[in-house]
Amino acid sequence: MMEQYKKLLAFCAGSSLFVLFAVMLVTTISRYFFNTSILWGEELCKYSMIYGVMFGTSLCYLEGLHIKFAVLDSIKSNVFQKALEVLVDISVLVCSVIMTYSAYLFVAKRGGIESPGIGLSMSYFQSALIVGGICLFVAATLRLASHVKFARRQVTPASTLSQSDV
Repeated sequence: MMEQYKKLLAFCAGSSLFVLFAVMLVTTISRYFFNTSILWGEELCKYSMIYGVMFGTSLCYLEGLHIKFAVLDSIKSNVFQKALEVLVDISVLVCSVIMTYSAYLFVAKRGGIESPGIGLSMSYFQSALIVGGICLFVAATLRLASHVKFARRQVTPASTLSQSDV
C-alpha cells in the first residue's frame, strides 16, 4: 500500500512540475517571440509549484529524506532508533492534523477572494495546504502502521509444538 501511495505522490508532484514547466515555456515563448504576455501564466506557475511542494513533502517524508537531527541518528541503540521513529511519526501525524484544520479555517475565511490573473476563486489554490496536510496525514498513518506491523512480526511467539511432537 505504501509503495502505491509513493507512486501516486510522485505522479502528482511530477505532474505539478510538468504544468509549471509547460506554462512557463508557453509564457516565455509568447513574451519573446510574439511580444504578448499571458497574464495568468506566472500566477498558475506559483500555484502549481505550491501543489508540487505539498506532494513532494509527503513523498520525501515517506522516503526518509526529510530534515532531521543527525546527532540523534548517530545513537546506535535499535530500541532508541525505533522509539525515535515512532515519536517523529506521531509528531508528524499531530502536525498534519493541525495544518489541515488551520488550512481549512483559512480557506473558509478567505477562499471567496478571486484570483487577479486567472479569475478563479482562490479557494482552489489555497486548498493546496489542505491537500498537503491530508497527504502528510496519510503518510504518517502508513508509517505508523508499518511500525505496528514490524512490531507484531517481532513479537509473534514461536509454536510450542514441533513437527516431531505431532
